[in-house]
Amino acid sequence: MKMYKVSLSFIGISSLLLLLSPLANAAEMSNMKMQNMDMSGMDMSDMDHSSMDMSGMDMSGMDHSSMDMSGMDMSDMDHSGMDMSEMDMSDMDHSGMDMAGMDHSSMDMSGDMAGMDHSKMNMSGMDHSGMDMAGMDHSSMDMDMSGMQGGDAPADARSSDYSNGVPYGRFGKPMMMGSMPLWGVSVDDLGYQFDDDQINFEIEGWYGDDSNRFRLRTEGSAQTKDDKEIGSLSSLAYWKPLGIYWNGEAGVAYNTENDKPALMAGIVGTAPYFIETDAIAYVYTDGQVQLDLGAEYEWRLTQRWVVIPEVGLTAFSKDDTDNHIAKGFNEMEAEVRLTYETLNRQLAPYVGISYESALGDARDLRRQDNESVDGSSLTAGIKFWF
Repeated sequence: MKMYKVSLSFIGISSLLLLLSPLANAAEMSNMKMQNMDMSGMDMSDMDHSSMDMSGMDMSGMDHSSMDMSGMDMSDMDHSGMDMSEMDMSDMDHSGMDMAGMDHSSMDMSGDMAGMDHSKMNMSGMDHSGMDMAGMDHSSMDMDMSGMQGGDAPADARSSDYSNGVPYGRFGKPMMMGSMPLWGVSVDDLGYQFDDDQINFEIEGWYGDDSNRFRLRTEGSAQTKDDKEIGSLSSLAYWKPLGIYWNGEAGVAYNTENDKPALMAGIVGTAPYFIETDAIAYVYTDGQVQLDLGAEYEWRLTQRWVVIPEVGLTAFSKDDTDNHIAKGFNEMEAEVRLTYETLNRQLAPYVGISYESALGDARDLRRQDNESVDGSSLTAGIKFWF
């Protein structure tokens, strides 16, 4: 029998070759291109990329244009530690990726994503609360948001009268209360003066809305003894607001005392401290101009009891001896009434005292005709409106 001796050096070399062969195969595969690889069936849901450092990787020469990532499920992937600041993903197509469960809170996305197509990506469940997007450049982004909710409504989105196509029914088209034509009547004074034996009256009626009205007004007195004369000044005017507190009116008038018509214009409203004021001018056919000034204040003692002081002045532009009129201020009237409002404040009886005095040259004209120049009287009456 022959004995063969194998040296130990041969065995060592053979073992070394066997160990190096897998490393050679791995090195050969590292140089293979991934251009035409189909990764659609790959399941990377359990992969942990949190410790991957991709900051130094150069992917500028990689071609991802043919990669099909539509079937990739990355819902459970954790990219919190990924640094993508140097990555160029301009040609990547993510249209079929489902990234609903991905956490991008720590991702640095300051890289170039100008050419990325995200049109079909489902990001409904993504958490972007911690993303740092300070370095991102949105200047060249072209986003078509025409189909999104918001923007200009179509012309037929809602009817101009806010009815939304619902018919008005038997009640007709609704309107604002301020635009609805209404009417009203107010009797500010209907009382008897005991010392003068006469009835004073002041009545007003109107029709229109808050912007335009026609106003009919008459005021005067009627004697209850001797010839029972009635002296009144009546006017029909167009009324319109001039501001928050003031209204203007213009129209025609007729005075029974001098039996002459006139054109009239005036301003009525509320002065500071809630003083009701009016200034009305009358221009008669003979050139005479009459100016009436009045002021009234309601001093409410309780919810029902009201004290109303009132004062009025009358002036003329020229003398008229036939009607006992002198140029300048001719007459002053003052009255204080205590009223009690009933029936929802629409009816208010009153008692009071009135005072009348002639002014200037009118005093001499009255003395020449044996008329009193001053006088006071107890008065009682009622005021109401409806």
